[in-house]
Amino acid sequence: MTDSKAPHTRFRVAHLNPRQPTEFALSPAAPARAALAAELGLSALPRLHFSGRIRALASDAWEVTGELAARVVQPCVVTLAPVETDLREDVHRVFSPHIGTPEEDEAEMPDEELEPLGQFIDIDAIMAEALVLALPLYPRAEGAALDAPEAEPEAQTRKPFAGLADLLKSSKNET
Repeated sequence: MTDSKAPHTRFRVAHLNPRQPTEFALSPAAPARAALAAELGLSALPRLHFSGRIRALASDAWEVTGELAARVVQPCVVTLAPVETDLREDVHRVFSPHIGTPEEDEAEMPDEELEPLGQFIDIDAIMAEALVLALPLYPRAEGAALDAPEAEPEAQTRKPFAGLADLLKSSKNET
């Protein structure tokens, strides 16, 4: 018998028990993985699992630790052939009420793992962010290589300012 209840992905901070960690496990269904793959520009996302715990820290902060496991299919940057990659990443975030939300478009956060604490901790968003950060930037199919451009002979290399000194000398002689 399957459980029709969807997994809990957003945890209201006020409802979390500060004395006991809250466990979570997320394995999105095929339609959700397909939507995430389309959003991230992946060819496919056959497997995605994120599990861990949320626990209280001193100073009113909350820590999320977990492990992300995924199999992604991306196009090769050279041949566009599908490249399948297995990812396994440790995830660590600390949500603190003492961190403000950046006001500017491009504000620098003091620490990559430190986040401002709101009313909710969204595990689904943390999973998507961790996946994006773990993706290979330039996936290559096995044996795929870029052909190096042929080196131009030194005589044919363009030198746009080569004749500038001669032009300056000739203009001084004319005056």
